[in-house]
Amino acid sequence: MSALGRLERVDLRAEWTKEDRDFTPWLAREENIRLLGETLNMSLEVEQEERRVGRFSADILCKDTGATDGGWVVIENQLETTDHSHLGQILTYAAGLEAKTCVWGAANFHEEHRAAIDWLNEISGDDHQFFGLEIELWR
Repeated sequence: MSALGRLERVDLRAEWTKEDRDFTPWLAREENIRLLGETLNMSLEVEQEERRVGRFSADILCKDTGATDGGWVVIENQLETTDHSHLGQILTYAAGLEAKTCVWGAANFHEEHRAAIDWLNEISGDDHQFFGLEIELWR
């Protein structure tokens, strides 16, 4: 019989000290971005990490290769609880890159930011979608 253990939740910063140097490259790996795509029912292919949008940089720009129009997907990572700054960032990146899909990953979502994501989905057409994903790490 094999030994069983208990799952232990790990603080995101314990594994990934810097979001841009540690977490974003980890997420952009083929096997990880594929898993994210499967979770969202998309076929994601990384185009570029830290994609410039004017004087700012989107964390990851992907192509949804499963979509008929091959729409752009912008991913914004946040290893803490959501804040207004990151909400503004992902909208700025989406506009600058003409993204069809926005994925905002964070450790926790404030209810107001969940409501903002819901509202964006309500007012946008079927060709645009917004996702808020809570990131958890377990050992």
